[in-house]
Amino acid sequence: MAHLEKRIRGTLERLGFEIHPFKVGWYNAVLPSTFHLPYSDNTLAFLVLSIPAMFDKAFKPFLKNQLLEKIHDPVDQCVFHHLSLVRESLADQRMDIMYDYEMLPNRKPRFLAQTAAHVAGAAYYYQRKDVQQDPWGEKKIYGVCIHPCYGGWFAIRALLIFPDVEVPFLQQNLPIDCVRTEGEKIELLDKFNFHWRDWSYRDVIEVKEKYSEEQKMYFATPPAERLKLLGLQGGLQRNTMH
Repeated sequence: MAHLEKRIRGTLERLGFEIHPFKVGWYNAVLPSTFHLPYSDNTLAFLVLSIPAMFDKAFKPFLKNQLLEKIHDPVDQCVFHHLSLVRESLADQRMDIMYDYEMLPNRKPRFLAQTAAHVAGAAYYYQRKDVQQDPWGEKKIYGVCIHPCYGGWFAIRALLIFPDVEVPFLQQNLPIDCVRTEGEKIELLDKFNFHWRDWSYRDVIEVKEKYSEEQKMYFATPPAERLKLLGLQGGLQRNTMH
């Protein structure tokens, strides 16, 4: 496993991605069978997430070399591009990739991203059950992952699964419970569920780095208008050679 992890890290970390190894069995153990990944419990998988640096280190360079008119979602295509390069670099290994935006025919996601982040130890998945004095009554409350270094300023992008690699002795790293008090957890879930547009839930803890103003503007812009926005940004002009 160590050589695989080293090769993947060598490709992705310099581009603003993190990877976290886990066993498929850890994920399946906490979910109903309808959400299980179809692999043996000891199968090796890696969670891939992007941190704030990805925007400048991977996304903007990617845009400069693409025909933007043909890109449905530029960030998804950027992630797909770089993970395809990982696949090429590991041509001697069988590797399945599941992206966070992919859906099954029954309209369920291919994997539950926040659950995967939690079992991989990447980010703590805060849910209603983490609050002792529930203040929400009949309201539907969605959970949210918080990264110990980046708070909410990150995104879960994909799983890399190696069906032929089993790691029975891999030790599980538990996620860091960085939103420590009851009041902070209630505040986090309140902000995420009812005020998510103002970004404030992302700053529930002190963070090492957050999205730049340019990056926040990009993600706050409706998807249909993002390419136009990027076309107006200095340094992000379309490559007229294509």
